[in-house]
Amino acid sequence: MVQTKPVRDAATLMLVRDSPCGLEVYMLKRPGRGAFPDLHVFPGGKVDRYDEGFDDLCDSLNDATASKVLSVARNGLRYWIAAIRECFEECGVLLARLQGGSCPLAKDSDLEKLIESRDSVAIDELNFKDFLDSNQLIVETSRVHYFSHWITPEFAPARFNARFFVTEMPQDQQVVEHESEVVSGEWIRPKQALRQFSKGEWQMIVPTLTSLRMLCGYQKTENLIASVRIGSHKIPVTPSLHAQGIQYDPNRW
Repeated sequence: MVQTKPVRDAATLMLVRDSPCGLEVYMLKRPGRGAFPDLHVFPGGKVDRYDEGFDDLCDSLNDATASKVLSVARNGLRYWIAAIRECFEECGVLLARLQGGSCPLAKDSDLEKLIESRDSVAIDELNFKDFLDSNQLIVETSRVHYFSHWITPEFAPARFNARFFVTEMPQDQQVVEHESEVVSGEWIRPKQALRQFSKGEWQMIVPTLTSLRMLCGYQKTENLIASVRIGSHKIPVTPSLHAQGIQYDPNRW
């Protein structure tokens, strides 16, 4: 009997910002372990069991609406939560604000103190919901926009049902990489990242490469976000891309 690989839910968050040279995206190099070692990727990881039940801890989104956007029956919100949590764990960038407040987090709270807690979140000593509650925070799902849907094909060493999102880097925060989860990280123009791959200097897989090619069409973050909100960032889902994992999404493609 042929055993099929389990397909695990995952979420990826592309951090973008404006620079004098144009739009940049933040990319990480993964450690040389796991199913996809030494890859350059965007922040992200597996959805876990603690990423559900966040309706009261989001600024603008509930599970019913999130599920409708993703064309799933329920539990769509957990993909947003996983993307935000993983970004915090890996990059120290926290898309949150104080409950009842409207100012950016860095102006409302001591961000360095919050980052000290991320080790506990990353190793599940402290789940993300309790972290938010104890610091009187809500996540800014309004900043996180659904980008694309990929399911790793059968031939891959591990399989993921991955939702990609995009967000603008908060102006008052800085990336603080997690040393045990990340080898290195840098802001880079999408075209330059693709050149690094073409020269054989970076390893990347099709979802990452396709996302970078989509980003190449934008010079400014505001134009990218505006396009993503209405789904006009889409590209044709060719049979070749579909075989590599990109999904036909009735709400986006």
